Amino acid sequence: MNQPVARLTIAILLTVTAVFAEDKVPLQTKLPTPLFVGTPVPINVPNLEPPHKGKRPDFMVPAGTTNLARGKKVTASDNEPVVGTLDLVTDGDKEGDEGSWVELAPGKQWVQIDLEKEAAIYAIIVWHFHSQARVYRDVVVQISDDPTFSKDVTTIFDNTAGTGKDKAYIETYEGKLIDAKGVKGRYVRLYSNGNTTNKLNHYIEVEVFGKPAA
Repeated sequence: MNQPVARLTIAILLTVTAVFAEDKVPLQTKLPTPLFVGTPVPINVPNLEPPHKGKRPDFMVPAGTTNLARGKKVTASDNEPVVGTLDLVTDGDKEGDEGSWVELAPGKQWVQIDLEKEAAIYAIIVWHFHSQARVYRDVVVQISDDPTFSKDVTTIFDNTAGTGKDKAYIETYEGKLIDAKGVKGRYVRLYSNGNTTNKLNHYIEVEVFGKPAA
């Protein structure tokens, strides 16, 4: 290989490497105050994820990633929540005190966040309820550019009993961090179907970490 060709090849390789080697940093979020000690395991919950010990490992995201959900509009399948208002889902308050959550009716329900524009989404953290160890059933998280979620839907988490590929998990103050793998979309929809304590559906906060799509 002659020198000009060699230099060109090296230049191309360096360019490709720079494109794919995007700087990564640990995801930053402020966790709420823990409200209970220990993680008692709910009974009669198959395919349960074992609780981890110590601090959750760092989750790496591209530099410049932020919480795009803060203050964004929230809609839901239940237009008249039993307790609270839908804006609590994105108001930034992750504490589990009385008045910090919205409570939706029994049965399968969803909440949906409009990010206002398409974004590359790298992680979602959801806090359903963390003043008591419980498991929320049939948790599904989806991303789409279609507000009706009738087409072009990407499912990034699904622990629906019997069919979902993900494990059930115990709620804690850390919330559930879900790897969104850079999926692009404007809307985020989260489903649940009651929990191991009662038949209601709760959301304290949802954070959607990403960057506006190029």
